Amino acid sequence: MYFITFSRQMGTNGTEVAKQVAKELQYDFYDTEAIEKVAEELGFLRDVREIDERAPPFFKRVFSLGPEVFLKHLNVAIYELARRGSAVFLGRGSNMLFRSVPCALHVRIIASHEKRVQHLLEKGLTKKTALAATEKSDRERARFIKFAFNRDWANPELYDIVLNTDQLTVDAAATTVANIARAEEIRTRCFDGERYVEMMCLALRVEAALMEGDFLPNYVSVSVPEPGKVRLSGVVQVPWEKTNVERLLSKVKGVESLDNQIEIASATEAK
Repeated sequence: MYFITFSRQMGTNGTEVAKQVAKELQYDFYDTEAIEKVAEELGFLRDVREIDERAPPFFKRVFSLGPEVFLKHLNVAIYELARRGSAVFLGRGSNMLFRSVPCALHVRIIASHEKRVQHLLEKGLTKKTALAATEKSDRERARFIKFAFNRDWANPELYDIVLNTDQLTVDAAATTVANIARAEEIRTRCFDGERYVEMMCLALRVEAALMEGDFLPNYVSVSVPEPGKVRLSGVVQVPWEKTNVERLLSKVKGVESLDNQIEIASATEAK
C-alpha cells in the first residue's frame, strides 16, 4: 500500500494536480466527497461536516469534548479509506495522519498570491471574491491544522515535496510527483501499511467512544499493540467506571480483545 497526501493553497490548481497524479499511478483519489461518503456509511457524517478543514470556535474547544470527538471521527473515515489500498488523499491533515507511514509521500502545492487570484479569475470568480476566498481559505486551513495537530500548516518540514505552480503546468507538476512516487527509494521503504492503518483506526474508534461516554483522555489512555487488541490504562474513581468502560468498548467495531489495566483510585490510595 502506498499513499500520497496533498496539501494545497486555494487557487494553486493543487486539486487538479492531485487528481492527475492519482490517475497516472492508478491510485484511488479521496477528497471531501469520498470522506463524507464513508463517514455516512460509518454513521457520523454530521460530525465530519462539522469540522471539515475548519477549527471549531474557541469556546466549543474549551467547554466541550464534541470537537475532539468530531476530529477523531474524521480521522477514522480517512483511515477507513486507506484500508482499501493505495491512494491519493487531498487535505484534511492527511499528511499528519500518515506521518509515521514510511510508504507515504507528502506534497504541498503553493503559488504566489497574484497567480492564485489569477487562477480563480479564470474559473469565473470576481477579483473581490477571489481575494476574500483565498484569505479565508488560508486562515481556516491553518487554524484547522493548528487545532488538530498543533502544527504550522505552512511549515515545509512537514512535506517531502513543495511545488510552486507559478511556472508549472498541472501536467508538469503531476508528472514530477508521479515520477518521485515511482522512485525505487520511495517504494522500497514500504512496510505493512494495512496493519498500521488498521491499528490506528481502531485506536481512534476506541478513543472517540470513551470520550462520548464521558471518559476523559487525561485519565484513561488507549493503545493498540496488535490489530483487534486494545489495552487500556489509567485511573478511575470507582469500580463501576472500570466495568462501564468494558461494556462501552464491547460495542466498538474491531475490538476483539480488551486488556483492561485501569486502576481504581481508592485501591491505589490504599496501597
